[in-house]
Amino acid sequence: MTNVMPSSPVNTPRQSSGGGLPRPSLQAPGRATDRCIGRLQALYRQDNSSAVAALARLRRGVGKAVHEAPESWGNDGLEELSAIRAERDSVPVAEPEDGVSAKYYSTDQRRWSEQRELAEEKAVFLTITLWALHQQSIRDANMHAHDWGLGRSVRHLAQGRLGTEASHITLSDAELTEKLNEPLRKRFVRIGTSTSLEMLGTRLRTVVLLLRGARIPLDYARLADQLTAWQDIARQAEVRRTWGRDFHLSSRRSSRSEPGPAASGDNGGGSDHLLDAGD
Repeated sequence: MTNVMPSSPVNTPRQSSGGGLPRPSLQAPGRATDRCIGRLQALYRQDNSSAVAALARLRRGVGKAVHEAPESWGNDGLEELSAIRAERDSVPVAEPEDGVSAKYYSTDQRRWSEQRELAEEKAVFLTITLWALHQQSIRDANMHAHDWGLGRSVRHLAQGRLGTEASHITLSDAELTEKLNEPLRKRFVRIGTSTSLEMLGTRLRTVVLLLRGARIPLDYARLADQLTAWQDIARQAEVRRTWGRDFHLSSRRSSRSEPGPAASGDNGGGSDHLLDAGD
């Protein structure tokens, strides 16, 4: 059974995180993830004993459901998420003419709001525990790095490169594809064909361990927003397109030896086939 929340009963607009943060395009889960990891990552790289212990506790939460790992409470990004929600809720909202708050306008809307919040919590917890696994024993580099989308990181790994080193490859896209690590490409495809959040988390964990071995970073804030969206069955194809497009665009970026920004979430078409075919 697919572990996803139903589509919104109405066309709910996507909210901008804003707030003067350096990454205004992030939604609440991404912002919470960015804040939590940013704090822990800096301390961990300084070999701060509290941060080292916090990451160890987070790693013990890998594979567990949100709220079911008491040892990670307080370091799993959920406090940051609650703070961001409080900031959002503190902004005055004009009451409708009938005097009924829009947030609780109907039973369906209330249920949607609760399911959305649970989806955000699941995404933040999964993402931060994966990062703790990724950062383990690495003190001289950030494994959470902006603009390293999932597709870009996997392609970097598949091409046999280490860390964030630039490529001087000048092959065509077709030649690059032929030279890719085929087993790893298949692992990436399996991420896209996951049918539950638990399955998706397990497959992401396998890839994260490979990324750790090659010291290739991942943008966990973007991933948190994408995992939240993925839990809405109506948006799964959108998330797959983003991952596939990132994978393909990174090949052009690599052949030009330019780091450049990772693909944005404008979800251009044409990349679904990478994650929809095969297993």
